[in-house]
Amino acid sequence: MAFINYVTQIQFDFGAIALLARECERVGIGRPLIVTDAGVRAAGVLQKALDALAGWPVAVFDQTPSNPTEAAVRAATQIYRAQGCDGLVAVGGGSAIDSAKGVAIAATHDGPLSHYATIEGGSPRITERVSPLIAVPTTSGTGSEVARGALLIVDDQRKLGFHSWHLVPRAAICDPELTLGLPPRLTAATGMDAIAHCMETFMASAFNPPADGIALDGLARGWKHIERATLLGSDREARRQLMSASMQGAMAFQKGLGCVHSLSHSLGSVDPRLHHGTLNAILLPAVVSFNAGAESVQREQRLERMAQAMGLASAGDVAEAIRDMNERLGLASGLAELGVQPASFGQIVAGALADHCHGTNPRLASADDYLEMLEASM
Repeated sequence: MAFINYVTQIQFDFGAIALLARECERVGIGRPLIVTDAGVRAAGVLQKALDALAGWPVAVFDQTPSNPTEAAVRAATQIYRAQGCDGLVAVGGGSAIDSAKGVAIAATHDGPLSHYATIEGGSPRITERVSPLIAVPTTSGTGSEVARGALLIVDDQRKLGFHSWHLVPRAAICDPELTLGLPPRLTAATGMDAIAHCMETFMASAFNPPADGIALDGLARGWKHIERATLLGSDREARRQLMSASMQGAMAFQKGLGCVHSLSHSLGSVDPRLHHGTLNAILLPAVVSFNAGAESVQREQRLERMAQAMGLASAGDVAEAIRDMNERLGLASGLAELGVQPASFGQIVAGALADHCHGTNPRLASADDYLEMLEASM
């Protein structure tokens, strides 16, 4: 049976950060812990959130790592409890928002985080007791501000997914102005993450027509504007459209993702220094080619419809167009450029087969299939 759920309250506009205090009041947060990272603080974006909460009792945790960890969640949770906080405001990219979701669990639920991981059967253990969360994205990539999931590296070094409708932020404040200072390489990598979400969820075989429509429209917006947003970072319209694509990709991926994310999650576990969006950009062409053989993709002309949204002549042009776009954006040409070694393929494939995204790919991949995708992405 199909399950379709949309989704949370979103404030979307330039200057929307000014609504933060009002949104905290609406969802019942009186003593927020802001979860962010050192880069967001250095860029002056954290200060905008603090200014919006002037006069409020606010605590800050600004040590979120680029791939959020259970250790960072513990550190933030200690501040949350010591300061008597009653809710969370995540200000940053997907790492900060996912870390805040981890705190929302840890501050209100007993036991290690792994107990609540999806592949450990933990989703039903996440209850309505989770701390209320408001998400303020500063990148256009993961869309975690409107998603029910989080990715965290737990203490045994596995990169695990945590999924519950209770984890959806009570409010998302999407202010494209906060992305205007994002460096070109990070704009490109996070933007391709958003495009990967739109494409991969559109190819997934689950029945969810609203998700398909949202994903296809998000793909069109993201594909048309990512190059301008990267090369002309002050282009406000490009920033607005790319942030919408990011939000739409995450609204849609409740339908499921697939092999791109199975592999990128596993690669991120093997080497936490690897950037998730960059990995998705590199892996996407090989997975598109693999998925072209899926019965549901062929029956519903999924690649043809994506090609049309991207302004391409035919379905056969999609994979190569992604490679060309990665090159124009200045992203790495392959996994080897990132330091990935074939000796780690066995570990990567094992992780991909166990990942929560593996089963929702439209064509079930074997270990050999994953090896071929990795080799094609080197």
